[in-house]
Amino acid sequence: MRDTYSKLNYHLVFSTKNRVPLITDALRDPLYGYIGGILRGTGGVLLNAGGMPDHIHLLAGWGTSTSVAKMLQLIKANSSKWVNERQGASGDFAWQPGYGAFTVSASKIPEVREYILNQEAHHRKMSFQEELKELLKRHGVEYEEDDFED
Repeated sequence: MRDTYSKLNYHLVFSTKNRVPLITDALRDPLYGYIGGILRGTGGVLLNAGGMPDHIHLLAGWGTSTSVAKMLQLIKANSSKWVNERQGASGDFAWQPGYGAFTVSASKIPEVREYILNQEAHHRKMSFQEELKELLKRHGVEYEEDDFED
């Protein structure tokens, strides 16, 4: 085969540093838009964004030239800098170092999109840590319980 063909979609999950609820209603949509711009600037696309004041879920896709780790580094570094430079910002906004990244097949995009859009209802029943553990289990990712201690 002479050409490379790919369509890679990811469900990305990460929280604010120490899970401090810094993503306010006023910040949420501009932040999602800014992250969408980061993705577009690297040849990707933001399919959906959602979350809670202490964490974010992204459904995004991009090609093979940028690794997941590099894309998350770009998103987190640039978006936290942007938030901290906004008028009236305290300068305390930061993301936690880690993240969850899960591949999403094209047939599951509507299901993941719905999941992301229903975060508020979902978190009436489950904490962020419980949610992340559930995602890790569902995707067969091993983890240590110590990773979830405060």
